[in-house]
Amino acid sequence: MTTKTPVKDKPTLEKSPGNQSMKGTNGHSVPNDCNDEIRGLVLNEVGEEAFRFFLEHVPLKADQCVTISTTTKFNIDKIPRGKHRNIINLKRINDIRYINKFFESVNSKLPNGGIYINSVETYITRKSRVLKRFTFPLNWMIYTFDVFISRVLPKIPFTKKIYFLITKGYGRVLSKAETFGRLYSCGFEIVDERLINNEIYFVARKVKEPVFDNNPTYGPLIRLRRYGKDGKLFNVYKLRTMHAYSEYLQQYIYERNSLDTGGKFKDDFRVTTEGRFFRKFWLDELPMLINVLKGQLKIVGVRPLSHHYFSLYTEELREKRNKHKPGLVPPFYADLPKTLDEIMASEMRYLEAHEKHPFRTDIRYFFKAMYNIFIKRARSN
Repeated sequence: MTTKTPVKDKPTLEKSPGNQSMKGTNGHSVPNDCNDEIRGLVLNEVGEEAFRFFLEHVPLKADQCVTISTTTKFNIDKIPRGKHRNIINLKRINDIRYINKFFESVNSKLPNGGIYINSVETYITRKSRVLKRFTFPLNWMIYTFDVFISRVLPKIPFTKKIYFLITKGYGRVLSKAETFGRLYSCGFEIVDERLINNEIYFVARKVKEPVFDNNPTYGPLIRLRRYGKDGKLFNVYKLRTMHAYSEYLQQYIYERNSLDTGGKFKDDFRVTTEGRFFRKFWLDELPMLINVLKGQLKIVGVRPLSHHYFSLYTEELREKRNKHKPGLVPPFYADLPKTLDEIMASEMRYLEAHEKHPFRTDIRYFFKAMYNIFIKRARSN
């Protein structure tokens, strides 16, 4: 770890006589479970509030925790495999060039159940920082330029290489959804999070090996793995409405927010501003016509589901679904159900009717769905 010259205005911790704890400048007791050198370095790097957050989750003892300040995978690779149960990195992940490779390396060094703590400046906290730093209208001019450089250029195939060639990945903008999605894809689950000094500090637990996704959905046109006829997985084409790597967070969102009316997640922070616009006017659904032309979807049919959503359905309905090709216009827009149980009942009615009268059923559901969409203003969910 590289040491820094002490900063005078950073909080300090002093020994409290007569006990085995440390007393901070705000009067709170801090457990004496790490040596003075580590304590001083951590306080100097991230401050007292982050230090206390670390102590809530891991003991800062040399035999149990590696505390490091790095943006390179090289320094993680040097850590002995399986020797330590916890890893704390004091450098934010915004400055890491190959983030997933970095997370995968951390995963390989930890045992199952091991803890990894790090931080990220999200695009929301970055916006707040930029706008507060400068006066109006200069702040908005600088922020607009910053958005173009740090959020637009890295996502365009042609300019992406130029961007990373110049910046080496330093200071890239990340959303909370992308950060957590990357962690989940690399075998972690989020245990805790806290906003400290305009950065989100996260505590992640290793639960499995990384997915090693070589083709993550990052561009404006995405491919999502969905269940089709006979339970076979295929790629559904859509315009992006969520932040990158959001597909790995379905279980995370479901456990914390559950389902809202219409079967979608409540307060889903994965959806982008432009994504809400696309969904409002059905623009995100247009690329699914590619699947129709390829014979993977028909015009009317049950919606192709992700693994997580498919697992929420009853076994009877899953078996029934596997017998039929999914569709572009689902029975949802004909019946407009509100709860998951109502959605499943709607799909079962459609599938049973389709088995008896395929053509007539699809025609009836198609025109009823179009009426609800264009007259009652039902929207893409």
